[in-house]
Amino acid sequence: MRKKGIMRLILLAILYGGAVFAQESQGPLSLEESIKIALERDLTLHSALVGVEASKFRQKQAMTNFLPQWAGQYIYTRYNHPTTIGSTVVTDSTGAILNTSRDILNFNTFVTQPLFTGGLNLANYRLEKLGVDISKTNVETVKRDIIFQIRAGYFNILKTLKLRNVAEQNVKLLEAQLEVAKAFFEVGIVAKNDVLQAEVRMAQARQDLVKAENGVAVAKASFNTLLRRDINTPFTVVDILEYKAFPLPFEESLEEAIQQRPEIKTAEFAIKQAQEGVRIARSSFFPTVTLSGNYYRLSDEIALGGDYPSDRWTIQTLATFTFGDWGKTAYKVGESKVKVTQAEDSKRQLIDGITFEVKQDYLNMLQAEKNIGVAQKAIEQAEENLRMNEERYKYQVATATDVLDAVTLLTQARTNYYNALSDFNIAKAQLERAMGRMYP
Repeated sequence: MRKKGIMRLILLAILYGGAVFAQESQGPLSLEESIKIALERDLTLHSALVGVEASKFRQKQAMTNFLPQWAGQYIYTRYNHPTTIGSTVVTDSTGAILNTSRDILNFNTFVTQPLFTGGLNLANYRLEKLGVDISKTNVETVKRDIIFQIRAGYFNILKTLKLRNVAEQNVKLLEAQLEVAKAFFEVGIVAKNDVLQAEVRMAQARQDLVKAENGVAVAKASFNTLLRRDINTPFTVVDILEYKAFPLPFEESLEEAIQQRPEIKTAEFAIKQAQEGVRIARSSFFPTVTLSGNYYRLSDEIALGGDYPSDRWTIQTLATFTFGDWGKTAYKVGESKVKVTQAEDSKRQLIDGITFEVKQDYLNMLQAEKNIGVAQKAIEQAEENLRMNEERYKYQVATATDVLDAVTLLTQARTNYYNALSDFNIAKAQLERAMGRMYP
């Protein structure tokens, strides 16, 4: 029994280890795959999608206003003395009243069909149909927001990975310098101070590496949260952190934003909704015409049968006029017109805001683009500066401080480069979001 238990544990360990290995050996997660996962799992998008369904239900509800409405009533009444059923009194040969009872049951059913409502039902239907369109454009807005968040998070991971590599390179450079300083000290070429300086810089570099590794872990945890999966899920990413110039000038970017932004389409639908609100308010100026049919039956039995039931039916057309409401309808129309103006103003403000947003994102992208070139040149200069100082230190023409400062300058130059490169890619993603583009 003990051997079987041990074998079972070994088997479970192998299977569990194989599962972990399979999970960690999956291929790199691409940006496109990340976007797909996010769009499938994001709760904000899910709420927006079910919001479309809710809007469709409201549209169908508005459609029912054109159709006849059928209702009915079943009433039981008990009187304190017998009451005649119906309007006709029935007597027997002795003159006694037959169709009387203290328990009266009344069934009434009626059908109502609106014939004319002054455009009220049609305007309400159009209003709800526009609500469906607004819900759909809201979905598109949410999709673009999610895609930008994923792109920004993806580039942030790449940036932290690059900065971690820079920190590792910094540690290696300082380790090499520390070894040189120790060798020189042992043969009496340099003082102990050179070794101490290198050790202090090494300690700081290792702290910076720990900080960089923590940055990678935080970025990945944040990305897992965006993808709505376990926060500790291990994964790797495809290195797409590169410079690729944006092809459009600002004017064309702005023109595309005005045409593509779903928020502008939402504002246009809101204007049309406000205009339908004016038509709804104006409908009160017109009479309403309704066709109705009614069936009425009285009996003293639950099944509405008996010897003397009373029933009748009617068909009628009802026209309702409002001759005076002290200006209430006119005031309502005036208020609705103001709402149209407000909706138009909101659209203009939205376009102004989008114009500024595109301009700001475009300038941020250009700034990052310029910084990439400056940082690239700085890396070349810092590498040459380090090489020269290392050579000079070997011949004791330069001090240990010169070499350590050169290492620091190179590390800072590399850090600036990857910061600029990631800032450029994020700024370009932000600009494309401001333009209303989908990715990919």
